[in-house]
Amino acid sequence: MTHTELFNGAIEHLVPQAHRMGVQAVVLEPGRAVCRVPLAGNGNHLRTMYAGVLFTVAEVLGGAICLPSFDMARFYPVVKSVRIDFRKPARTDVLASAELPAERVAEIAAAAQEHGKAEFTLGATLTDEAGIVVATTEGVYQLRAHQP
Repeated sequence: MTHTELFNGAIEHLVPQAHRMGVQAVVLEPGRAVCRVPLAGNGNHLRTMYAGVLFTVAEVLGGAICLPSFDMARFYPVVKSVRIDFRKPARTDVLASAELPAERVAEIAAAAQEHGKAEFTLGATLTDEAGIVVATTEGVYQLRAHQP
């Protein structure tokens, strides 16, 4: 089973609200996560995507990127904060994407191993189907070691 399949199967139980919104991983590979959310069922009074849905698809990237990037048997992610800037109305399905360079992934893993946790910042870009940036986020997450 791929990381994408694992995430999409687990989101229903781990983050049921995101699942109900239709959030799905499209690409999950070490240092890279892309998730999609549909406009259908997620609109607001302006016929654009509801702001909370945009926030949700961006926020889940912090956990999604951890799945292929870190040993999840040893670590788990926690969100500390997320700041979002809404740029344009989203009138189509939205893709949210984030990346961590390989050297940063290694640093985070080493720090979490040594200290039991490591903080990292993850920027995300949300685009509509035409590639127009509808929002950007900056999230602060922690990778924490499971306690024995």
